[in-house]
Formats: sequence, C-alpha cells, structure tokens
Amino acid sequence: MRVDVSPALRPAPDATPFLKWVGGKGKLRHALSALMPAGVELMRHVEPFMGGGAMFFARAPERALLCDINPDLVRTYETVRDHAGELVRELSKLAKQHDKDSYYAVRDRFNQRPPRLSHKLEVERAAMFIYLNKTCFNGLYRVNRKGEFNVPMGAYKNPGILDADNLFAASARLARADIRCASFETLLSEARPGDFVYMDPPYEPVSRTANFTSYAQDGFSQADQTRLRDVFRELDRRGAKLMLSNSDVPFIRELYRGFRIDTVMAPRAVSCDASTRGPVQEVVVRNYT
Repeated sequence: MRVDVSPALRPAPDATPFLKWVGGKGKLRHALSALMPAGVELMRHVEPFMGGGAMFFARAPERALLCDINPDLVRTYETVRDHAGELVRELSKLAKQHDKDSYYAVRDRFNQRPPRLSHKLEVERAAMFIYLNKTCFNGLYRVNRKGEFNVPMGAYKNPGILDADNLFAASARLARADIRCASFETLLSEARPGDFVYMDPPYEPVSRTANFTSYAQDGFSQADQTRLRDVFRELDRRGAKLMLSNSDVPFIRELYRGFRIDTVMAPRAVSCDASTRGPVQEVVVRNYT
C-alpha cells in the first residue's frame, strides 16, 4: 500500500525542530501520522534515533523517551530543555559575528572537545552545535575517522541561525521528555508494553554512491541494521507498538519479512547532483495494522 503525503488536518504544533537533519521526517509527518496505531495519543512516545525530533515535535506527546548515540546532539537537546535562556544568549553572539572565517573558527573550537565540561562550556557547545547545523552544507552532520565534525560551510545568504521563540517553545515541549545518550539496544531494558516506538535509523544506502550514514564515527552497517531488526522483533514479542522507516531496498524488505510494510514518497534533500534531488520511495515497517 502506498500512502500519499496529505495536508495537515490539525493545527501545527507550537514547537518545530530547531535543527536541520538529513532524513528528518518534517515533510512526512502527516503520512506517518496516518499509519500510527489507534490510541497512540495515550502511549509513551519512544525514539532511539531522535535526530531533528520532527516526529516528537509534531506529536507533542505527554510522555517521551528520546535517545541518541551522538553525545553532542543529546547535550544540545538537554541544554534546550534546561537552559534555553542561556543558550539563546550564546547563540545570539554567534549569529551576530557569522561569516566564513567565523564559521571555520567555531568548527575548529567545536572539535577541540575538552575532557571535562563546565556548565558554561556545555551551553557554549550546544550553541556551537546549533550554529554549525544552521550554517553548514545542507545541515549535514558528518564526522571523520577522528570523530571531528568536517562539513564545510553552506552557501546561505541569510541563514536562520537564531529563532528564540521556537527554542523557548521547544524547551517547554522537552520538559516532558526523558533524554538519554544511549544506543537503540537500550530499548531492550526501557521499552514496555503499550509504548509507541518510532525507529528512524541511518538508512541503508540505495547505491554505493548514496551512503550518508557517517552520522557516527563508525557509520551504520548492515550488521547494525540486522541488530536493530533483532531489537524490533523482541519489542514486538513484548507488546510495544512499533514503526520503522528505512530505504526501500531488498535487504531491508528481507530483514522485516513477516511484518507489515507500506511505502511513502519522501523528498531527497541531499545529493551532489541537484538533478537527482526529488521524491524517493521509502518503506514504513509496522507490527500492527
């Protein structure tokens, strides 16, 4: 079954993602909402790959567990939740001085990674994370073998670096969320019957030249995809409601054979060749009808 993206049927949430994120589900949230289980509004929302948080902000759940293995991303979410005012002040300084030299100076400082972080440094690193995300090429998060952020500056005339109102709105939404730096396998001890778990992992490449999974230093391999499938199976056995997005490729379809697989058309935002940017088919795997 193919599900088309349709206009929103309810008012927009009062907070939207404060980060750009490759593979983010902002433009697919209505199609994915149509595939959610009955009674989802009463369930705890769980995401082991929180990324830009589009699904979380679109749903605005009363209870949530948000996890990711990227410590800088997790720290940024925690800072938005707990110290939004200080963060806005630091980000305002970066926005005012933005230019090419400033971008690369901030990137170099971000990559210094001191062994210990004071509260002040935590807020500064969160501001740098958002600044780099808003001004780098396509909002791409990529690290080299040393774990250093190495994305060049994007060609933006007027990047929207600071949206204070949305950061404060996001802070209010995140006040209800448990945020952790943890892998998807943490769900084996955390998820419980009645949870709604949405999994949006780094996608399996559709070709050898389409690999954008270097989100973490070691990437996300087919072995990782298989381990994720094993977690999916176990959570299904325990009674959680599960939804997973990934590329529509034979490897993924074979991994989840036996579960319900639908397709959605998603925009492709990152490509070296602008002519290849356009709708691509993705799969949505569910353990319920």
